[in-house]
Amino acid sequence: MAGSYVLLQFGSDLFSHRFEDLENRPAFTVKTVDQRVNVIVHIAREAAWSQQHPDIMGPSNSYLYFGPSKAPGYLVYGNGPEVAMVNHLRQKKDASTSRYFTAQNGRELKWKVFPQKMECLDGRTTVAAWELSQPEDVFSARLTIKHSGLSMVTEILTTLALNRMALSLDWKL
Repeated sequence: MAGSYVLLQFGSDLFSHRFEDLENRPAFTVKTVDQRVNVIVHIAREAAWSQQHPDIMGPSNSYLYFGPSKAPGYLVYGNGPEVAMVNHLRQKKDASTSRYFTAQNGRELKWKVFPQKMECLDGRTTVAAWELSQPEDVFSARLTIKHSGLSMVTEILTTLALNRMALSLDWKL
């Protein structure tokens, strides 16, 4: 993708991993912050990376609040309102693997889900692509974000994590 940024994912635990750019700067951290009653996951954009990109906008973090037994709960961007997780995993056709969400700017985006990769589209334009690494790679996956995706990069990372968790937990939505 021309005019794009690559983040490497280190760690394969859906509830605890990190992303770094190609200069080894921490970009995002995904970690479980509480699991006493229900699981809470914090997704944080790291200043070391975001300060390199003045076009980054939106919240610097999000929280995923799961229901009992890791059932769908709700998410919060920054200090914003609660949003039901299922609203960020909408399906338009029964047989489709695509999942839709509405960004904070009001635009509807979708994640196209494939066995080894996922693509986030704004209309017909791909704004991000995530793909599993090759066995010889030291990282787990690669996320490529187009420049136009920087304005909603935290939402892209949050919905990527949410979609992957929903698949792994076999949520029937």
